[in-house]
Amino acid sequence: GQVVSELNDLIVKIRGHLTSLERKVIVALVTTDVHARDIVECLWKENVTNVGNFIWQQQLRYYWDQDVDDVLIKHSDSVIQYGYEYMGATSRLVITPLTDRCWMTLTGAYGLKLGAAPAGPAGTGKTESSKDLAKAMAIQCVVFNCSDQIDYKMMAKLFCGLSQCGCWTCLDEFNRIDIEVLSVVAQQLLTLREGRIQQKEHINFMGVEILLKDHHVIVTMNPGYAGRTELPDNLKVCFRPVSMMVPDYALIAEIMLFAEGFSDAKTLSRKMCKLYILCSEQLSQQPHYDYGLRAVKSVLVMAGSLKRANPTLTEDVTLIRALRDSNVPKFLSDDLPLFQAIVYDLFPGIEIPSNDYGELLVMLELQIANAKLQNVPTFVTKIIQMFDTFNVRFGGTLVGPTGAGKSTCYRILQNTMTALREKGSTNPLFQAVHTRVLNPKCITMGELYGEFNELTQEWHDGLASMIMREAVVEETPGLL
Repeated sequence: GQVVSELNDLIVKIRGHLTSLERKVIVALVTTDVHARDIVECLWKENVTNVGNFIWQQQLRYYWDQDVDDVLIKHSDSVIQYGYEYMGATSRLVITPLTDRCWMTLTGAYGLKLGAAPAGPAGTGKTESSKDLAKAMAIQCVVFNCSDQIDYKMMAKLFCGLSQCGCWTCLDEFNRIDIEVLSVVAQQLLTLREGRIQQKEHINFMGVEILLKDHHVIVTMNPGYAGRTELPDNLKVCFRPVSMMVPDYALIAEIMLFAEGFSDAKTLSRKMCKLYILCSEQLSQQPHYDYGLRAVKSVLVMAGSLKRANPTLTEDVTLIRALRDSNVPKFLSDDLPLFQAIVYDLFPGIEIPSNDYGELLVMLELQIANAKLQNVPTFVTKIIQMFDTFNVRFGGTLVGPTGAGKSTCYRILQNTMTALREKGSTNPLFQAVHTRVLNPKCITMGELYGEFNELTQEWHDGLASMIMREAVVEETPGLL
């Protein structure tokens, strides 16, 4: 009762006026407290009265140990010292039964001085589960995206820094690395593990004497995908495998809606997941259609933003608007009637008010006239859809045949937003927009993204990374 009462108090606070920092903190608290509520409910249902019961032992628990005068984290048979790494107000992962089982394997591997190897299809939470466990233990976790360009020297530098800092690393898409490099990596990991088992403070690693602190190596893999390598046997023994299945989207959606301040989260989450299932079955198959966990999360975040911006709207209408604004721009014209029919079937009798674009629409029509273009309704709709997409996503992709107006579309939106900002609009969504045009087909991958020089062992930025660095230090406000 007390846990539920505290949770309800936090939900009431979320619906109020909060700063961005306060909202982040309370949403993270709600996400964590929902899991605490589920644990208490499970203990009560199973009538657990003994601390030695496995249902209690399998939970991540924090203890103050007077003998070592420090906080210890206990999880099943593993005992880990609290890390005290301050990471700021970060978001927390929705913890499902799948996450709990994954965490138990990760901490078990850590206690045995082994690495862990979560494997499964994309969007199952392999990387996020690893990162969130490190957050729960207050330990820094460095995520490193692997590719076939990586050699053993680069991995040696990473492991060298890892062991001296005592942090965790998550090597994403580890099986992209070439088989020849993986064999050497196995030997490097065995050297580090032997040092940890013998509790050495310093070891000789690749000919260099380095400090050895407790660390953890987690590798994630997508088996069965093109361009992936089967791990050699001498590397497999360094890791405990973790099989990751597709999680319960409805449960994750329910908790995220709950954390965003929705009271009818259970019903809405079931309807939203049913909508995505029906879309995947009935709509045409296109490479840019996505109904996975990442798409679900982006809709839920948008729904939370809409609820705060329009508190008078009902929760049903708010979620439908988020679903519509996230999905309609990417659907082909033949699929739109089907999508709308599915929405009306799941949410019968609900009238969705149209968005008021006001000054944006007026300026948009003016910029189209200035460019000597025809004011075609479908073209205007696409520009507005792109505007909505950029407000909730870090980026977007314009897809269409040659001559469809893709470049003109973003240029008109750029001119419109810049003109509104210069006109003195107070709407924070209207910012001056700067563009940098790259043609990736005329340059190499190294020239585009950057590459590691094997001779000097230094990183050289590519055009894309140079532009991003320039944008970060740019003093004039605006969007890129």
